[in-house]
Amino acid sequence: MAPSTVADARRVRPPVTLARAVALAAVIVVIDRITKHLVVDGIAPGAVHTFLPGVQLVHYRNSGVAFSFFSGGGPLVTGLTLVALAALLIYFIRNASRPGLWVPTGLLVGGAVGNLIDRLQSGSVTDFIKLPAWPAFNVADMAITFGVLALLYVLEGPRRREHGRDA
Repeated sequence: MAPSTVADARRVRPPVTLARAVALAAVIVVIDRITKHLVVDGIAPGAVHTFLPGVQLVHYRNSGVAFSFFSGGGPLVTGLTLVALAALLIYFIRNASRPGLWVPTGLLVGGAVGNLIDRLQSGSVTDFIKLPAWPAFNVADMAITFGVLALLYVLEGPRRREHGRDA
């Protein structure tokens, strides 16, 4: 049966969006795990290596969340992460047909899972990218940051017109 409008033709079915979100999350987790492994094996804790002007590679263990908030929070941080992941997944499942929602979902889930693996294995997260006047961070942190920005865009960005063109 032919779609009744261009918007219907462009709408992606929920199973496809779920597969896209899972694939993106998996890519983020794999890249995060590889980079953290390289840092743990190649940089002594506390060592600093200049990578590019203004960018240093470090080996820092963070037991808190972003910017070391809740340092030493242990089970509380892990519990809050699991609650946030559950809320995000419930929202995604209920709104999977929303255009583009799979991107922030994949980024956020991939980043959260990447850091969660660290927390469960060692009680802290390996951070290794250091910019001037900024706390050290990792690939999972970047995915979470871009995931939040992408989620804001998907939820509050330009509205789609009925005939399927961007507003």
